[in-house]
Amino acid sequence: MTAHVAVIPAAGRGTRMRPATKVVPKALITVVDRPAVQYVVEEAVRAGATEVILVVDLDAGHLVHQHFLSNGRLPGLEHVKIRVVVQEEALGLGHAVWETAEQVRDRSFFCLLADNIVRPGADVLPQLAAAAKGDSAVCLRELTREFLSKYGVIVPGSDLVDGSLDIVGAVEKPGPVLAPSNLGLIGRYVFTPEIFEILGKLTPGHGGEIQLTDAINILASTGRCRGYVAEQDLLDVGTPQGLVMATWILGTSQFPELI
Repeated sequence: MTAHVAVIPAAGRGTRMRPATKVVPKALITVVDRPAVQYVVEEAVRAGATEVILVVDLDAGHLVHQHFLSNGRLPGLEHVKIRVVVQEEALGLGHAVWETAEQVRDRSFFCLLADNIVRPGADVLPQLAAAAKGDSAVCLRELTREFLSKYGVIVPGSDLVDGSLDIVGAVEKPGPVLAPSNLGLIGRYVFTPEIFEILGKLTPGHGGEIQLTDAINILASTGRCRGYVAEQDLLDVGTPQGLVMATWILGTSQFPELI
């Protein structure tokens, strides 16, 4: 599968990063020398995206927009079309993705969460697109017990072969007792446009929000979603501890003289 458009939900309130995010949007928290969301945009571009759609909130989204579009384009992103969609109400990740339906239209697309950054040299989008085989696909990692209540978890439909497998369902934050596996969704996806029709019909799920995991569950139950298990964890920059670790890892890769 080839995807030339990427959707990046970046409207989160950043409650885990307070008080730093009381004024500054979570997506603009700096990691070494650039905001987290810029790393994610650059990742999408490396995978072949020529158009990026950022989903921002009503209050501080203009700051994200300004970062990318004011005073000339950022190096390496000069030829990328960057658009902004405002999510006026915080109704969940699934709702944020659904808000881009008019811009994406009938195209397959990457979806990347700005909470997570790939490690240097460990991009997953090309392998994810290959694993999709024309359908949708989700990126997975093996989770330890304590994280099964913090991530969506998939229901495997086949054994793992060459890093990928069939999936037949997905559950949002099931917890260790109800989890159907230890394979969790880690914020990298490639979707066919049929995801929008599914999202448009969903009712609120876990936490009273429109959950992207619920739409993945429907896709998977009809045999149109596969999973790719990444070899390395992504860097979580949505918590203070994760931000410190990501800053060290990315900083020493960019400036090896600091080691």
